[in-house]
Amino acid sequence: MQKVWFVTGSSRGLGRNFVEAALARGDKVAATARNTASLRALADTYGHAVLPLEMDVTDRAAVFENVKRAKEHFGRLDVIVNNAGYAQIGAVEELTEQELRDQLETNLFGAVWVIQAALPYLREQRSGHIIQLSSAAGLIAMPLGGAYHASKWALEGLNEALAGEVAEFGVKVTIIEPGGFATRDGNNPDPLANGHMAKPDPAYDTLRQRLGAMTGKMPAGDPAAAAQALLKLVDSANPPVRVLFGKGFQPLIEQAYADRLKTWADWQDLSIEAHGNLEAR
Repeated sequence: MQKVWFVTGSSRGLGRNFVEAALARGDKVAATARNTASLRALADTYGHAVLPLEMDVTDRAAVFENVKRAKEHFGRLDVIVNNAGYAQIGAVEELTEQELRDQLETNLFGAVWVIQAALPYLREQRSGHIIQLSSAAGLIAMPLGGAYHASKWALEGLNEALAGEVAEFGVKVTIIEPGGFATRDGNNPDPLANGHMAKPDPAYDTLRQRLGAMTGKMPAGDPAAAAQALLKLVDSANPPVRVLFGKGFQPLIEQAYADRLKTWADWQDLSIEAHGNLEAR
C-alpha cells in the first residue's frame, strides 16, 4: 500500500535518504526544510509525488500550517518522521542560556509541535506511524554533549509516553537511535562530531583533546542502508518502540545498563533506608 510521509529535516543526511527511499518505491512525501532550494532536485525527479515545504520546526504556527497543508494536498498522512535536529557541543559550564534553549527548541519542542499537529489526523483515520529520530546519545551520555543529550533523553521519555497514549487509536510510535552515520563530512561516525560549538573554556582543553583522540574509532554507517531499514520498519505490522540503527554502540549501551543495575543493587540498602517507615511513627 502506498504511504504518505511527512519528513522534517529533509535537505541532507539521514532525512534526505529517508525521503529518497520512500519516493523511489512509489510513496508520496511532504519534505520539509528551512530552505526549499535544497529540495528542488527531488521535485524535478519525482514531480507531484513530493511536496516541498519551507519550515522551521521551532515555529509552532508554521508547523501546524504545513502539516495541515500536507494532509490536504495528499488526502492522508501515514508516516511522520521527526528528523530535524542538530548537536550543541560544549561542557555544561560552557553553555550559554541561549545555546541550551536553542538546542531544546529545535530538538525537543520542534518534535512536539510536529506530533501535536499530526496526531488529530492520525487519530481520525485510526492509523499512522510516528518515527522519532533520537540517537545512541539518547541512551548513554558523553562529556561535552550535555545539551544534546538533554534534548535526546527528553525525546526518549516523551515518545515512550506517547506510544502508550496513542496505541488505542491505532497509531504506532518508534524511537530510532542511530549510531554514527556518514552524513556531513562523509566519514565521521561520532554522533556529536558535527554540531555547534560553545565558546571553549581552557579548563576543559585536556578533556577535549582526550575525547578528540577517541573519535572516529567506530565504522560510519551508510545512510542509504538506514533508509532501507526504515522502509522495513514502517511496513512492519508490529514495529518496536525502540530500535538501534547501526553497529558499534550496542555493546556500550549494554554495559551502561549493566552498570546502572549494579549501582542500584549496590546501593539498595541506602534506597530502602531513604524510604523510611512512616507506619512506625
